[in-house]
Parts: sequence; C-alpha cells; structure tokens
Amino acid sequence: MQISSLISRAARHFGDAPCLSEGSRMVSFREFDAATNRLGNSLLEIGLKPGDRVGVMLPNSIDCLVAYYALAKCGLVRVGLNTRETIEDHRFKLGESGSRAVIHDTSENLDDHVEFVIDRKRLGLMTDQGDNSTCAVDRDMDAPLRLGFTGGTTGQPKAVTLSTRGELSELSAFLTDLVPDIREGDSFLHAAPIAHASGAFFLPALCRGAHSLIMPRFDAEEFVRLAVETQANLTFLVPTMLAMILEVPGIEDANLSFRRIAYGASPISPRLLERAESRFGRVFAQSYGQAESPMVITCLKPEDHDRIGSCGRPFVIADVAVLDDNDQPLPPGETGEICVRGPQIMAGYWNRPDATAKAMRNGWLHTGDIGTMDEDGFFYLLDRKNDMLISGGFNVYPREVEDILMACDGVVEAAVIGLPDEKWGDRVQAVVSGRPDLDSDVVLAWAKAHLASYKCPKRVEVWQELPKSAANKILRRKVRETIVKRDSGETREV
Repeated sequence: MQISSLISRAARHFGDAPCLSEGSRMVSFREFDAATNRLGNSLLEIGLKPGDRVGVMLPNSIDCLVAYYALAKCGLVRVGLNTRETIEDHRFKLGESGSRAVIHDTSENLDDHVEFVIDRKRLGLMTDQGDNSTCAVDRDMDAPLRLGFTGGTTGQPKAVTLSTRGELSELSAFLTDLVPDIREGDSFLHAAPIAHASGAFFLPALCRGAHSLIMPRFDAEEFVRLAVETQANLTFLVPTMLAMILEVPGIEDANLSFRRIAYGASPISPRLLERAESRFGRVFAQSYGQAESPMVITCLKPEDHDRIGSCGRPFVIADVAVLDDNDQPLPPGETGEICVRGPQIMAGYWNRPDATAKAMRNGWLHTGDIGTMDEDGFFYLLDRKNDMLISGGFNVYPREVEDILMACDGVVEAAVIGLPDEKWGDRVQAVVSGRPDLDSDVVLAWAKAHLASYKCPKRVEVWQELPKSAANKILRRKVRETIVKRDSGETREV
C-alpha cells in the first residue's frame, strides 16, 4: 500500500466534497488529488529524484498539505521544518538531512544550503502548471518516507527516519484507538502546528471523508469563534492551548459541538483536565508518543479518564513494557524505563548508527521516559530519565511538582528545575506563568501545603511566559540556562 493510493481512493470515494478549507479557500478531495499529482510531477521535472530529501517550511495552510503529499506521491523524502524555529535551526536540519531542495515561506536566504529553493510563488506555479497525469512513484515499505526531528528539549535535535510502513501503522492506530468514530461529513479543526502533531490527523480525516479546517496560526478566541461557526466535531490540542481556550471570555456559554478532543505532545495537569472535562464533557483522548514512535505508544480513551495521571494503555499495534537497566521487564507498580516495539517505530536516526544502537536495544525502542504500569495495564509517566532531580538524597520528578503547581488558581504553565546546591545536591526551583495578578508567594504557599518538604520548590518565580520548543513543549533546560546566567550576573526580564 502506498500513500498515493489513499489519496486517489479518497478522490474517487468523496469526489467534490470539501477536503480542506483555509479561510475562504476550499479544496475538494478530487482537487487535492489533482494538485498533489501536478506538484509531484513538477518536482521531478526540475531534476529531483526519488529518495532525495526536500525540506518543507510552510505555515499551517492548504499549500503545506499539498506539498507534504506531493512529496509522498513522487518518491521524495519530506524533511519537516517548523516555521516557529529560527533560521539557524532550519539550516542545521537541511544540512543534517542532506536536503537537495526546500519549499519555504521566508525572506531568509537559503540558497547556499540547498540546490533548489522553491518559494511560495514558485510553489503555486508548479502546483497550477504541472503535468496532470497520475503521479505515483512506489517506494519500498521500509524506505524513508519522511524525516522528523526529536524535540531538542535536552540538546541538539536528531533526524528520525520514518517509513511508509510506520505511517500506515500510525494511521491504523488512530482509526482503531484515538479517533475511531471520525466519519464522512465530520469537520476536524487543525489549530496546532501541522508540521508537528496536528498534521498526523490529516490522513485519518482524508481516509474517512472528513473535512479538515485549517487555522493559519493558533489564537484562543479565534479558535472558539471558528469552532462555533463551523460546528467542528474533532480537534487536537496541546495542554497549553487548552488552558488558553478555557480562559476565553464567554467559553462557558459557547455553542460547541466537539465529539472528540485529542491531546498530547506534553503532560496535562489533573486540575486542567478536570476544568476541561467540566466544560467540554468526557470527550478527551490522550495520545502518548515521541518522534521515534510518532503519536503511538499509549492511548487514554475518554472512558478511562478517571485514571488520574495515566497516559493510557498501549495502542493495539504497540507492545509496551517497563524495563529495568538490564532491559528486563518489571512487574506492575515498579518504576523503570518505558519501552515500545511495533511497526510504527522509526527505522533509526538518520546517519547516526551509534545513537540508533543506544536507543534501540534488544528489539525495544527505549523512550527515555520513566514510568510504571498498574495491574490493569495502564501506564503512568513520571518524567524524563535525564530530568529526575535528587534533592537531599530523595528522587524528585519535576512533572509531579509541576502538576501540583498547575492546580493552583491562576497558574497556566509551570517548569520545575534543579539548581546546584552544596547542601541539597539539586535545589528545587519553579517558574510559573498565568493570569496577570499571579503572586509567587501564593503559589509557593500552595506548593508547601500540597507537597512533601523535599519536593517543594525553595523558590517560585513568575514569568510572563515560559520558553517553548517549536512543538510548544516547555523547555526546562532553557529555563535553567536563563536562571543560571542571570544569577551569575546577567539579567533577564521576567
């Protein structure tokens, strides 16, 4: 099975029904198939060859998805770039992947880094004027389909090689577990970056005949307005976006029709989930995954959200276990590293065999996440293996502390870090952001009332916002670097 076959089949099945909308522009399933054919043929016509890597740096748009799936049709390998990243990030990723071309929407000069530079205007001409014949270059199921990148939350991102087999497995997992009731005539509102997690929901929508509505950029008030206007049935949000939506004036009375809200990319605090379910109902489904196993490790279904703190049970296609340092399975309740295997995982890190061998041992992908499994097979994430703090000889998991801080009224985001301390080893410190009147003393008092003394931050700071990755994940290392630099004599506005 090829991705091109899914697109042409959707065109036959759903024809002139709306496939994609962006503002006043609408593209039908038939038109999407034709546009991806023309662009795919144009890309091969300029001299690119199947297997070549092509960076795509476009904002949320119809053009972005046409580019993604034209590449899939013509045998080229998509290199995902996020417009929220810096030009230095883009140049690094283009170089790391050995990209021959880039499709972009930026004024920055990229000519020295690739052979072919395709800006938005040229992209439009290639899409409109390309050969209308079917474009369908078959590739081996395990050959590279696209290169993703790790989040870079702990260091330089690594390119992750993902195959057609993995993409089709992810699609099957979504339709089986995460959004099983998506159907013809539904509307899926894409508010999160398509270059990241939201883009993974396009193929499920396409295959089932659902209409994908695209927001060029996220704005909480605009999201609510569009959701009411279109009566969207499904969406994907990261927890920070959800917290912002719940602060929109009038949200309690808005006429919304969401039947399923998927969320993921970062942990959600129990208090935020409680508020969200109070407003939207039991419609939330959590997806836990990572770049190396995109979106598909465990799934917490709406009916299982009474399992506070759980990330769910394994997707049907995934085998998940908690292993010790010798890669031996641990019994329920024991803490170890969460590991996964299945057809959805990466082929390896691009041109990094040593890193691949370290991550994929004894048939398992080692996620770097610490967690447990209960007697019923539900998994619980404690934190990243490298983020655990040791304060006064006790293990402190930042995520646990962050969840408590997020339950404090007015807190929207939290990051907990460890700073070097002669007495404690790691001195626990927290940075939060939220409502304009947020008081650090109130947050600290809340923490002292709800945490063991060794877990409680010695200090809480209020910042206007916390540093995040292009995937909207809070960057603890950036928080730590900022505080260390400031306390060593440099300053920062908070």
